[in-house]
Amino acid sequence: MKGKLIIVSAPSGSGKSTIVNWLMQEHPELNLYFSISCTSRAPRGEEKDGVEYFFLTPEAFKEKIENDEFLEYEEVYENRFYGTLKTQVERQREAGQNVVFDVDVKGGVNIKKHYGKKALSLFIQPPSIEELRRRLEGRGTDTQEAIEQRLAKAEYELTFAPQFDRVIINDDLETAKQETLQIVNDFLK
Repeated sequence: MKGKLIIVSAPSGSGKSTIVNWLMQEHPELNLYFSISCTSRAPRGEEKDGVEYFFLTPEAFKEKIENDEFLEYEEVYENRFYGTLKTQVERQREAGQNVVFDVDVKGGVNIKKHYGKKALSLFIQPPSIEELRRRLEGRGTDTQEAIEQRLAKAEYELTFAPQFDRVIINDDLETAKQETLQIVNDFLK
């Protein structure tokens, strides 16, 4: 049986990756596997090529765009691309894996349009922009300029929430985790 697709999108700092990682580590019965996206940004912290992302040069990324190799992609900032390779997703689905997409909101909307009912789309929403600022500053991984860019983008991204199947407001991480688990369980059954 082909695997199903679970799309999780959110503004940066909303807790999306924390929730997705928890689901994958603590609930092996869900048979969840990441769709490993491509990006043209440099690795952060301990990130490794082929694990969190396939790290490409902007030129290599543009070549894959020209060859129509992406299910979805976006130039998030100038020469900073993110995208999902079609072949990667289909290979995983054929293997019976339930594929998890940890993608930006436009990518999430595009994947949902492509797969329809085969995909569940979840939007993780921060309780407020002020809380989002606190979280981003607390991470200590970005410059102040990058944080300001992320916050401006977040305000725009929040307008996409109604296009997702479900919106989970992450004002309490444990509650958001449990709500996400229930929704995913119901979808996979």
